[in-house]
Amino acid sequence: VRLVESGGGLVQAGGSLRLSCAASGFVYGDNIMGWFCQAPGKDREGVAWISPGGMVAYTDSVKGRFTISKDNAEPVALELNNLTSEDTAVYICAAISGVRADAFNGLCPTGINDYDYWGQGTQVTVSS
Repeated sequence: VRLVESGGGLVQAGGSLRLSCAASGFVYGDNIMGWFCQAPGKDREGVAWISPGGMVAYTDSVKGRFTISKDNAEPVALELNNLTSEDTAVYICAAISGVRADAFNGLCPTGINDYDYWGQGTQVTVSS
């Protein structure tokens, strides 16, 4: 399984970006997908998650500003709106695939250790 993120960049505070995650090696739609972020000097933390059935979850700091989605063309995307300098980080796509995803019964695990596959990340920098 290979995950490759794109769409990061430099944006002013209040601006928007759309991150995409291209994947190979598994069947789209069978996976739990998540976005995590890691700022310099900080631990990796969860941002948003989506189940095979479309159930979504967000960390509190991004509710109402970020939207996670999926379709047949890409396993997961993340729309980032009303960005602040606090959102500056590397954003990383992650996946739980196949039988392991089924075991969560449609729910979205949010822990880093729950995810099997990781991309390299895409940098988001918000200037104030």
